[in-house]
Amino acid sequence: MIEVLVVDDDTRVARVNAAYVDRVPGFRVAGQAHSAAGALRRMEAPPRPDLVLMDHHLPDETGLAVVQEMRRRGLEIDVIMVTAARDLTTVRAALRQGVLQYLVKPFSFAGLRDKLEAYADLRHALDRGGTAGQSDVDLIFGSLSTGIVPDLPKGHSPPTAERVRRALLNTEGSLSAQEVAERTGLSRQTAQRYLKLLERTGKAALTLRYGDAGRPEHRYVWATRS
Repeated sequence: MIEVLVVDDDTRVARVNAAYVDRVPGFRVAGQAHSAAGALRRMEAPPRPDLVLMDHHLPDETGLAVVQEMRRRGLEIDVIMVTAARDLTTVRAALRQGVLQYLVKPFSFAGLRDKLEAYADLRHALDRGGTAGQSDVDLIFGSLSTGIVPDLPKGHSPPTAERVRRALLNTEGSLSAQEVAERTGLSRQTAQRYLKLLERTGKAALTLRYGDAGRPEHRYVWATRS
């Protein structure tokens, strides 16, 4: 599980964001904080979070000031900014300080889910260890070619689509949504959602496997192999 600290000065907003996090498979809320000082205290208390959803407008400091202090203290915790701050000066500063994602308020559950799934993909790619080819580096840095799944609908992550694509490409036969989920580390629901997207865009083909009884099993194959 990826442990998430939710930081927001508005306790109601923090509760909503925490509820969103708990709805995404593989993520769990480690705690909530409503000030810069409170956020830093929670980050240093065991168990430390893996990821912080950081508001910028806090009562005692800015979110980016908290990020700077995190780096000074050597806290190796990833950050996604979740804020109403839209000025490019703040966005540029977030980039320079190593913030991984920037989500502008207000946003929907799907918007946050997209960011969290992309973050999970990043961790999955980095945790493999070993060496990386250019395609792996492109995936890690989020510069995946849009030629694989053009014009992804809102709430869909290119890295997640790439993980599902690779699962289909790396098997000689077809795969069910459950099998894709097991090979990619995604939930079955997420795997099914991306398989249907790949099918709609003509990248994957749906096949049916009939058993002795009951409904046929839906299985997917990369389109060039169908």
